[in-house]
Amino acid sequence: MANNARDEQDDLIDYEEDEDAVAVNAAPGPAISGDADKKGSYVGIHSTGFRDFLLKPELLRAIVDCGFEHPSEVQQVCIPQSIIGTDILCQAKSGLGKTAVFVLATLHQIEPVNGEVSVLVLCHTRELAYQIKNEYARFSKYMPDVRTAVFYGGVNIRQDMDTLRDKDKCPHIVVATPGRLNALVREKVLRVGQVKHFVLDECDKMLEAIDMRRDIQDIFRATPHQKQVMMFSATLGAEIRPICKKFMQNPLEIYIDDETKLTLHGLQQHYVRLEEREKNRKLNDLLDELEFNQVVIFVKSVQRANELDRLLRECNFPSITIHGSLSQEERINRYKQFKDFHKRICVATDVLGRGIDIERVNIVINYDIADSSDSYLHRVGRAGRFGTKGLAITFVSTPEDATMLDKIQERFEVNIPELPEHIDVSSYMNN
Repeated sequence: MANNARDEQDDLIDYEEDEDAVAVNAAPGPAISGDADKKGSYVGIHSTGFRDFLLKPELLRAIVDCGFEHPSEVQQVCIPQSIIGTDILCQAKSGLGKTAVFVLATLHQIEPVNGEVSVLVLCHTRELAYQIKNEYARFSKYMPDVRTAVFYGGVNIRQDMDTLRDKDKCPHIVVATPGRLNALVREKVLRVGQVKHFVLDECDKMLEAIDMRRDIQDIFRATPHQKQVMMFSATLGAEIRPICKKFMQNPLEIYIDDETKLTLHGLQQHYVRLEEREKNRKLNDLLDELEFNQVVIFVKSVQRANELDRLLRECNFPSITIHGSLSQEERINRYKQFKDFHKRICVATDVLGRGIDIERVNIVINYDIADSSDSYLHRVGRAGRFGTKGLAITFVSTPEDATMLDKIQERFEVNIPELPEHIDVSSYMNN
C-alpha cells in the first residue's frame, strides 16, 4: 500500500531556514511511547511470533534459520505497519532490532525488476552500510532474484558505476553513505525513478550534519513523490523529530524507552575514578580479571587508538583497532576480523559507536569518556544488545570527566555507581 502522493515534496525538505517548524502538509501521525505497555498497548509482546505478521514464506524460512523466535518490542509495533507501506519514525535503544524492521518490511514488499532500484537505505558510516548489506543477505537467502549492493566512499567510483550499468548486476536494493549515493545519482548512473522505499538509519546523525543533510535532500528530491519513508535512531531528540517528519506523510511515530531514561536492559554500568597515568595499568587488570567474549575500548582520538592497540598487543592481548584514518579497504577488513571473532578486543574511536552490531560484545570500556551523553548511549549500546547481559565501565580521570558523567546520569535518570572490587560474572555474562 503506497502513501499519498507527495505533491509538495520539495517544500517538505527545504527546512534549513526554519528547523523549528512542525511537519507540514500532513496531520500528526500516531505516536507511541515506551510507557504504552503499562496501559496495555503491547500486552503479551513475547507471545507473538514472526509468523503472526504474515510475511512472505521465504522470509519466515530465513528468520527461522537465524534462530529468531519472538519479535522484540520495536519489531512488534513497527513491522505490521511497515509491511503495508506506512511511513515510520522510530526511536528505540540500541540492540532492539530496528534494522530487521526495515530489512523485513522492504523485502516483504519488493517486486524485483531487472535494472530497477526499488529500495534506498542511507547510513552515516561505511561499516554500518556494510553491516546492513549483510543483514539483507541473510534475510533474503531464499529470495535469489533479489540483488543488494553497498556503495560508499573510499572505493573507486568506477566499480560502482560498472555494477549499476550492467542490467544483470544492477541491484534492487542499494545501501549507501549519502555522499557516494548522491554522486552516483548526480552522474545519472544510479536511476532512482522507480524507488518505492527510502530509509535512513541513524537518521539524527545524518540530518544534523550539514553536508550529509544536503546530500540526502538532493537524493530525496530525485526519487518519486509516492514512496514509503522510514527513519530510525537510538537517539531522536525533540528538536530533530519535526525535521524528520518533513520527509514523511502522516508517519507512525514510535518512541520506545524514550531517551529521557537509559534503560538498556541487562547492561550494568560502572565508573572507575583514577589518574590519567593509571589508565593503562587498570585496563590491563580489568582485561585479566573480567571474563568476556569480546570487548570494545573507546578512546577519543586516532593517535590514542593506535597507541593503545600497540600497547595491548605488546602485552599479548588479541587486539585490533578501527578508526576513521584507515583506508576503506582496511577498515572493512578489520571490522570483518572483529565481527568474525578472529580478534576479541577492539580499540576504537566513535566511528564504531553507532549502529554497529557485534553479537559477542559483552563489555564496553570508555578509556576516554564520551564527549556527549548521546555518544555515551551509542557506545555502551554495543554491549547488552537485544536484552542480553553486558558491562560498561567508564574511566573518570579529570574534573571535566566527572562533569560529563554527572550530565549522563542526569539526562538519562540513571545512577552509575563506582566499580566494585569484585563483580559477579553471571551479572554480565550470559549462561
